[in-house]
Amino acid sequence: MRALVTGGAGFIGSNLVDALLAAGAEVLVVDDLSTGRRSNLEEALARGAGLAEADIADGAGLAETVDGFGPEAIFHLAAQADVRKAIADPVFDANVNVLGTINLLEAAVRHRARVVFASTGGAIYGEGEGRELPFREDALSLPETAYGASKLSAEAYVGLYRRLYDVPGLALRFANVYGPRQDPHGEAGVVAIFSGLLQEGRPLRVFGDGEQTRDYVYVGEVVAALLAAEAVLAERGTAIEGPYNIGTGVETSVIDMARKLANAAGAEAEIEHHPARTGEVQRVAIDPEAARRDLGWEARVELTDGLASTAAALARS
Repeated sequence: MRALVTGGAGFIGSNLVDALLAAGAEVLVVDDLSTGRRSNLEEALARGAGLAEADIADGAGLAETVDGFGPEAIFHLAAQADVRKAIADPVFDANVNVLGTINLLEAAVRHRARVVFASTGGAIYGEGEGRELPFREDALSLPETAYGASKLSAEAYVGLYRRLYDVPGLALRFANVYGPRQDPHGEAGVVAIFSGLLQEGRPLRVFGDGEQTRDYVYVGEVVAALLAAEAVLAERGTAIEGPYNIGTGVETSVIDMARKLANAAGAEAEIEHHPARTGEVQRVAIDPEAARRDLGWEARVELTDGLASTAAALARS
C-alpha cells in the first residue's frame, strides 16, 4: 500500500508512520515542520519513508507532491491544533484545517484514494457539564473555539466528497491523546507538558481548579484506530461513514492525572493554580462503542500503564 501521511513528523503521525512501515507500506510524509520534528522520523527515513516539506494550505504545491507519489490511502493528521492560536487567529486556523483538508480531498479524487481524517472529540462536542456523558457521535456539536468549528467543517467536507465524488473517507474524533514523542514544551498535550515540568523539578501549572475532566487515550491505541479505519475503508469503501469516537469513555480530572503521572515518574506533584483559560471545557469524555462495533477497535491500555510508558520515554529522550 502507498500511504501518504500529512503531519507525519508530529507526535501521532510519526508513531503512525512507524506502524505503516512495519506493516510493509510505502510511506510519504507531508509536513511543513512548523510543529513536527524531523528527529521523530529518523528511523522511519532510514527504513525508506519519504519526507516532503510542504504546506497543506498551498494547493498547487501540495497537488504536485501528492501527484508525484500517487497514494492509495491518505492519513490526514496535519492541522492547526492550538486552541489559543485558533481563538487569536481564526482565519489562519480555517485556512489550515478547512482549506488544507479540501486540498487533500481534491488529491484523493484524482487518485481514488481512501482518506482517514484526524478530527477532535472534546472541541467539537463542547462543554459536557450538565449534558449526558460520555458523548456519542450523535450528540449535539457545540464547539466553543474556532479550532472545534474548523474541524467540524472539515468533517463535513469529508462527507461531501464521499457523497459527490465517491471518495471513501472516515473522520475519527480523538480524545486527549498522550504518549511518547508528544512535545513537553508545546501548547497542546497536558500529559507531555506535565511530564516535562516533572522532569525539570518545576511545579505543575493547573488552569482553573483542576477538577476539569478529560478522556485520555494512549497514542498506540490511536494508531491502531487509524489503521483499523483504513482497513475498513479498503473493504467497504463509501458504504461506511463516520464520524467515530476514539477514546475510552472515562473521565479523569486533571488533578488526578497529575498525581498518577507523578507517581509513574517517581516524583512529587507540586500543583500551581492559574486562572482558567478561555475556550477550555470543564468536562468531557467520548463514547467509543461505535468504533468497537464497526471498526473492531477498542482502547485497552490503562491510564496508569500509559502514563508509565510516557514518563519512561521522556526520561530516555
